[in-house]
Amino acid sequence: MTKNESHKIFMIYSRIILPSVFMLFCLTSATAQTFSLEQIKSYPYPTELTASASAPRIAWVFNERGVRNVWVAEAPDYVARKLTDYTADDGQELVNLNISADGKWVVFVRGGESGANWTDAPPNAASSPIAPKMQILSVPFAGGEPKILAEANQPMISPKSDTVAFEKDGAIMVVPIDGSLAAKRLFSARGSSGSPEWSADGSRLAFVSRRGEHSFVGVYTNDSMPIVWLQPSTGRDSSPRWSPDGKRVAFVRRPGGAGEPEPAITPGVNRWAIWTADALTGEGKLFWKSPNTLRGSVPTTRGGTNLFWAASNRIVFVSYMNGQPQLYSVNETGGEPLLLTPGNYMAEFIRLSPDRRFLIVAGNAGKTPEDIDRRHLIKVPVDKQSPEILTEGEGLEWNPAFTGDGKTIAFISATAQRPPLPAIISADGKNKRLLAEDRIPKDFPNRKLITPKQVVLTAPDGVKVHCQLFELSENKGKKPAVVYVHGGPPRQMLLGWNYSDYYSNIYALNQYLANKGYIVLSVNFRLGIGYGFEFHNPPNAGWRGASEYQDVKAAGDYLQKLPQVDPRRIGIYGGSYGGFLTAMALARDSNIFAAGVDLHGVHDWTAPRSFASWLISSPRDSYETPPDLPLAIETAWRSSPVSSISTWKSPVLLIHGDDDRNVLFSQTVDLVSRLEKAGVPYEELVLPDEVHSFLRYASWIKASAATVNFLDKYLKPNIR
Repeated sequence: MTKNESHKIFMIYSRIILPSVFMLFCLTSATAQTFSLEQIKSYPYPTELTASASAPRIAWVFNERGVRNVWVAEAPDYVARKLTDYTADDGQELVNLNISADGKWVVFVRGGESGANWTDAPPNAASSPIAPKMQILSVPFAGGEPKILAEANQPMISPKSDTVAFEKDGAIMVVPIDGSLAAKRLFSARGSSGSPEWSADGSRLAFVSRRGEHSFVGVYTNDSMPIVWLQPSTGRDSSPRWSPDGKRVAFVRRPGGAGEPEPAITPGVNRWAIWTADALTGEGKLFWKSPNTLRGSVPTTRGGTNLFWAASNRIVFVSYMNGQPQLYSVNETGGEPLLLTPGNYMAEFIRLSPDRRFLIVAGNAGKTPEDIDRRHLIKVPVDKQSPEILTEGEGLEWNPAFTGDGKTIAFISATAQRPPLPAIISADGKNKRLLAEDRIPKDFPNRKLITPKQVVLTAPDGVKVHCQLFELSENKGKKPAVVYVHGGPPRQMLLGWNYSDYYSNIYALNQYLANKGYIVLSVNFRLGIGYGFEFHNPPNAGWRGASEYQDVKAAGDYLQKLPQVDPRRIGIYGGSYGGFLTAMALARDSNIFAAGVDLHGVHDWTAPRSFASWLISSPRDSYETPPDLPLAIETAWRSSPVSSISTWKSPVLLIHGDDDRNVLFSQTVDLVSRLEKAGVPYEELVLPDEVHSFLRYASWIKASAATVNFLDKYLKPNIR
């Protein structure tokens, strides 16, 4: 071989063959399993972001592989600093985080389960405690050892920064914020006292006195003055809010309990009104009354009624009366409500600025159709219709909090690839900066995650259903697919990491499944939030007919028609309400869904402590049974997966913690018995002493691994 021939061969190899081999290697590497379940689940998750009312200081909770700690930062640099030093994945929540107005103290609650539907022990659980232990603790912002103030929940720091109020055993208690004295009862009153609200100067305390079928709002000043009851009536009063000058209190009034029973099948109008009253005399007046329509009912958004007494003597509230949960304000002197957030989007995570002139909300608004499946920060003046979107683009932002100097807004920020982190932005929407970026592990696979694609399906009855499709772009050939169904049901899965730690765990699992070669479709079925009142409150849904199952089946039909999906290998999984819909899918349409994983799902709406049994047995707190009770029970049964056991053929994995205080463990015990009798293949993963939301990182890893292994077993993806 001549020198020229050798040179030509070398050039061909270096310019053609070598690059081709390299490209093939890269393509194979991209489609291969490139990260582990532990890696995708290793992200830190921030919650409870809060700010001092007067000082430029913020605090949040980081959950790092199940180890929860309080973190803080302050102006001007806002460098993240760990304040507590807990070290175990022990399932102990850190919630109700607050900073004192002077910025010197951080108060929080450790323990318990904040997301439970009930706190007493589930039936037939004699060894369980009556209520999970919860402790209020305080720690200096500068650092130190946390001190236990009381065994209780829901602390409210006085604006004077010296005292903490809380509810315990139906009484309002107070304790010095430094723990120098034991907690004591603040006053004695009939009924069960709770929901304490300090006046702006910390000299008085408004509270709710719950008395069965009615409730009052009272104002306590000191032991030498009697409690002032604010325009007492037969109604149910709640949500007291002080005027800035401390002279008046606004509150929500609903009708009292009992009365003529209404039908259980047909939802009724939840009438409500806002009243204001003089804090010294108790004399009150009707301020605003909701429309007598279903849309006028109080929305189920974060913060309950979201009532604020803002500047310019305006009271701000949230209502669904315009089709979305939006902000309105009314001058206390009267007049028509001013819509503050016009547009087809909802307002969540609502915070009032220190000067009470603005609100910051997280809303699914933006410039693109995809933004309805995201959250962005919106700055809203309280007295005019001129909202301003502060954050835009493909990221997601939520949980805003004004710092005490009013110059900075803290919030949580995420993207489709980067997990949530605390962040700050100036009040004018400039100078955005992430905090604590170094807490993301170096081997976290953010660069290997995909951006889910927005998909809008049409259910058989014409309802538009938003979904997120997870798929590697380089997938070739027929692939297995999975439908994911969220719980709640008032939830919304997003085009990125979720503002719920539960659903961020699920988002990570969907990314992992996609990385393994699955095509994953996360379906936002009707009953969820984000798409308007009619979508949130559809007819014949839930135990009244399960109309939302049409959306889940439509998702399965959609996947069957995709050319890249093997229609024989479509699975489904979901938790809680999503577990209910997973069981419905397997029971009614085993011909579509070849296998499924049901995490702590509801299977029988008529069973004890199911939502339907509660509504049927005590609708609107009536002392009489509803006129359509037999029909309601029959409808609830036919809307349950257990009513369709005879057509259930596909194998299922059932995952449940036996200290679940949202969905009784007996729901899964009962289903297993029925599946066994019907000869349906099933497997179990029972987590002893675990609760509904899996408070331990180890439980999430175990449940996620079991889910993947079960789907692999029956859907057999082509793993390289």
